[in-house]
Amino acid sequence: MPKPHELVAERTRRLVEEHPPGETPVRDFLAARFDAGLAWVRFPEGLGGLGLPHGLQPVSDAIVEAAGGPDPFALNPMGYGMAGPTLVAHGSPELRRRLLRPLYVCDDIWCQLFSEPGAGSDLAGLATRATRGADGAWTVDGRKVWTSKAHEARWALLLARTDPDVPKHAGLTYFVLDMRDPGVEVRPLRQMTGDADFNEVRLDGARIPDDHRLGPAGAGWRVAMTTLANERSAIGGGSTVRGAGPIAPALELWRDRPDLRTPVRRDRLVSLFARADALRLTGIRYAAAPSDYPNSPEGTLGKLVDAELNQDVLEFCVEMLGAEATAFPSYEPGGDPAADAARRADVRWRFLRSRANTIEGGTAEVLRNVLGERALGLPGDVRVDKDRPWRDVPRG
Repeated sequence: MPKPHELVAERTRRLVEEHPPGETPVRDFLAARFDAGLAWVRFPEGLGGLGLPHGLQPVSDAIVEAAGGPDPFALNPMGYGMAGPTLVAHGSPELRRRLLRPLYVCDDIWCQLFSEPGAGSDLAGLATRATRGADGAWTVDGRKVWTSKAHEARWALLLARTDPDVPKHAGLTYFVLDMRDPGVEVRPLRQMTGDADFNEVRLDGARIPDDHRLGPAGAGWRVAMTTLANERSAIGGGSTVRGAGPIAPALELWRDRPDLRTPVRRDRLVSLFARADALRLTGIRYAAAPSDYPNSPEGTLGKLVDAELNQDVLEFCVEMLGAEATAFPSYEPGGDPAADAARRADVRWRFLRSRANTIEGGTAEVLRNVLGERALGLPGDVRVDKDRPWRDVPRG
């Protein structure tokens, strides 16, 4: 009987032998990986997993990456990183069976309808309303913003207010929303990179059957905590390869452009590399954590450090380039996938995109509060709306 890590490695090697990534269509490869239980090894058998510890996922990921296999998080980030784990933790057996495989195979792209214009960092203060009708179905009205992938999404994770007469955290309910519902309108928002990956989503009488509710009515905050913890862990998991991840563009620029090197810049690069290596080692420790996944502090810490380091590295790159950094060839997406991929790989595009890193997936300020209160046991932040009914709390 092979040990668990040997079982994962053996299955993954067989997967890439039978379905060589370079010769297999991406969706076919992902389908084979799901069926082999290697999508999320910690999930139950039959749901893309093997029921093994989450720390064994890097064993499979490393073999797939070395073989040139696709990265499901890059293809369907909200689906793979957030929706999948939330469905397994809180979804009905029918929802898991019906939604998980198309999610992993990328037949269905997912988005996350959490942020609102009047409740960004204060997620529990959101105002989008869901009202239950006589037939048991829910009708949703409201407005969400900064919703990545909404223009491509088939399904959405939705947090809505269902009881305004109780304190804000107690009056929320969590749903899976069909983005093809006639009551859903998606408006892309153009960003300073020229792309329009973020969106505004208007919900005007959108309908949700009750069997698309995750968890009890009024218990949506607890379900949302599952999603947010997995989101932070997915973003902050980081690379386990030295020199990869956020530090990679700086090392590449240093290697390719010796004319830009100075002793001062060498010192800065060494400092950035040391931070990147500390992040890498934290990621290894996080992957090996025996329990409390994904709520271990390493996931939150990794997301916070990864975001700030990525911004600092790309600022360093732009400063090295000097006037060249202002000569970005185009901010216009051209519709050619290869050309757009090259444009997005440019360090100047990445610098502009990185400004969102310390906002998306939880602001740096919120994450510091999470670490201070939950990991270090420091006194909680001042909360003037605690125990007050949501409808009585002044909002901007």
